[in-house]
Amino acid sequence: MVGLPGSGKSAVGRRLAQRHGTVFIDLDERIEHEAGRTIPEIFADDGEAAFRTLERRAVADLGPPDREAALSRVIATGGGTVVDPRNRWDLYHERASVWLDGRPEVLAQRLRRSPRVRPLVDGRDPIGVVRDLGAKRERFYAAAALRIGGVAEVADVIRSIEERLESRRPADGTTLLRAETTIGRVVIGHGIAAAELTTTLGRLGARRAILLSEPGAWDAVGVGIATHVRAAGWTVETILLPQGEDAKRLSVVEGTARDLVRLRVERGEPIVAIGGGALGDAAGFVAATYLRGVALIHVPTTLVAQIDSSIGGKTGVDLPEGKNLVGAFHLPEATIVDTVALATLPERQRRAALGEAVKMAALGDERLFELLETDGPAIATGGDDRAIAGPTAELVERCAWGKVEVVVADERERDAAGGRITLNLGHSVGHALEATAGYGDHLLHGEAVAYGLRAACTIGRAEGVTPADRADRIGRLLDLLGLATEPLDVPLASVLTHLSSDKKHAAGTLRWVLPTADGVVIRSGVDPAVVERTVAGLLAARASR
Repeated sequence: MVGLPGSGKSAVGRRLAQRHGTVFIDLDERIEHEAGRTIPEIFADDGEAAFRTLERRAVADLGPPDREAALSRVIATGGGTVVDPRNRWDLYHERASVWLDGRPEVLAQRLRRSPRVRPLVDGRDPIGVVRDLGAKRERFYAAAALRIGGVAEVADVIRSIEERLESRRPADGTTLLRAETTIGRVVIGHGIAAAELTTTLGRLGARRAILLSEPGAWDAVGVGIATHVRAAGWTVETILLPQGEDAKRLSVVEGTARDLVRLRVERGEPIVAIGGGALGDAAGFVAATYLRGVALIHVPTTLVAQIDSSIGGKTGVDLPEGKNLVGAFHLPEATIVDTVALATLPERQRRAALGEAVKMAALGDERLFELLETDGPAIATGGDDRAIAGPTAELVERCAWGKVEVVVADERERDAAGGRITLNLGHSVGHALEATAGYGDHLLHGEAVAYGLRAACTIGRAEGVTPADRADRIGRLLDLLGLATEPLDVPLASVLTHLSSDKKHAAGTLRWVLPTADGVVIRSGVDPAVVERTVAGLLAARASR
C-alpha cells in the first residue's frame, strides 16, 4: 500500500489483512518500535536523512515476497518510502502494489483531524504541502500495479482492491517509475518493454508499429517485442540499420528514409527505436526529418542508452570531422527503459556505460557516487541477475532521471552558464578521442568519456576550480571500475584538431565543463598549453600508475 499521507494506507491495510486472516505490517510502526522513539522525535533529533536510513533498513528486513500465498502479508508504507529507488524495487518487484490516490483537499482534511503527527506536514499549510508532495512523488506512486481511489469508505476501498486483485492478470514485469514530463513520457522497469510499447501505440492511435533496430539488439530484444506487439493486434514493419556507429552516417539516414517511403509510412505512424545509443541517435534523426517529423518511441537496450543517450531529444549523425555534428532536437513521445534488456549485454559495454554514470555522480549526486563505489564493479561484470537487479535498477533510474531534470530545465541548451551543457562533462576530450579512433570498437563512448573525465579533473585542478580530493575521488572510482586505466594509441595532433571543432564552442572559444567540490562550472579561455599537456598525459602509458 503506497500513497500520500492521509490516503488511508494503514486503516485500509489493517482491515484488508483482518478480512483475509493474514499479517499486517505498518512500516512506520516498525521503525518506531525498533528505534524506541516516535517518527516526529526521530525527525527532530536526527533529521530526515537518518529516518530514511531506518526506513530503508525496515524495507530490507521484510525479506523476499512469499510467492506461494495469494495474500500472505499486507504492508502499509510511509508516504515517502517509495521515493528511494531501492525501496521501490524491494516493494514493487514480485509484489502487488496498490496506490491509494486522493485529492489533496480531502487528504489535508484527514491530516488535520488525525492524532498522528506527520513531520513533513506539522506546522504548515496541509493542502499546500500535500499538493507539493503529490507533484514530486507522483512518478513513484504511478508505477504501482493498481491505482485505487482512497477517499471512499474503507469498506468500499477494500472491495475495489479485492476486485482489482482478482481480475488482475499476471504482471507484465515490474514498473518502477512512470512520469509524464515536458520531454515525453518516461517509464522505467524490469520486464515491461513489450507491454508498455503496446500501451503507448494504443495511446497514440497508431495503425502500425514501425520498428527500427540493429542486428544485435534485434536478436536479443527486438524479436520478442515484435512478437508481443503482433499478438496484441498491430502490423509490424521492421528496418534494420548497421551495428554501432556505422548507423550514424548520412548515407544510412537516406537509405532508411527511402525504406520508409517504400513502406508508405505516414506521419501518424510512430517510429520505434530498439537498440543502443548509436541506433537511437540515427533513428531519432530519421524520425525528426522524415515527412518533416514523425512521432518517436525509444526502447533503449544498452546501459549507456538507458542512462543517457535515449533521454532528452538529441539526435545526430557523425561526420569525418567530428561526432554528432549533424542532428536535430526531436523529443520522443515515450522512452521505455527495461533493465531486462541488459541481461545479455557484453561486460565491456556494461563497464563502458559506467563512464556516463560517473559523470552523473560528479554532477552532484552523492548517493549515486556511493552506489558506484559499492556496487559498480558487480554491475559492470553482470553475473547473478537477482543479486544486481536492484542496484542496476537504482543506477539506471538515478542517471536517467538526473538527466531528465537537467534537460527539462534547459531543453535546447540555451543556458550558457549551466543547464544542459553540464551534461557534457568529460565529453570534449571524450568526443575528440572517439573521432580520432574512428568511432569503432577500438574505443566505446563510455570509455572515451572516462578518459575525458580524467582530463576534466586535470584541467580543473590547473584552473583552480577542482579540489584535489574531488579529483582524487573521481579518479579512484574510475580505477575501481577499470575505466581509462590504459594508454591510448592515437595521435595527439589529431585529438587536438578534433577538439577545435567541438560543438561547445562559443565566440570561437571552447567552453569546458569542469568539476567542482559538489558539481561543475563552465569555463572558457582555458590555456591551450594546459589542454595539450593534459591530453598528452592521457595518451602516455598509465599502466605504471
